[in-house]
Amino acid sequence: MKLITAIIQPHRLDEVKKELYKAEVNLVTVSEALGHGRQLGVAEFYRGVKETGNLLRKVRIDVAVNEEFVDKTVNAIIKGARTGKIGDGKIFVTELNRCIRIRTGEEGSAAIG
Repeated sequence: MKLITAIIQPHRLDEVKKELYKAEVNLVTVSEALGHGRQLGVAEFYRGVKETGNLLRKVRIDVAVNEEFVDKTVNAIIKGARTGKIGDGKIFVTELNRCIRIRTGEEGSAAIG
């Protein structure tokens, strides 16, 4: 079992969800996030004075999957999120030690679905 976490541009969320559904990945958690990468935020000018906003709006997607869905999920996120420009985001794949379905008490792969 793996936990796949993606940080993407907010305007690419619908496209990522569409690609995940095509890949038969339906169990997704989405939350708003703030952060920045190498671009260190944005610089704007207000009344001739440069102001730097360090944190940019992003979307965080968390998907718990069984081993056979890892590559399909990662590829779907890449396909939906990629614009080819700085700030497209990152994907993190981490080991998921334990998963429990609260309603039934199922554990492991059966709990993920």
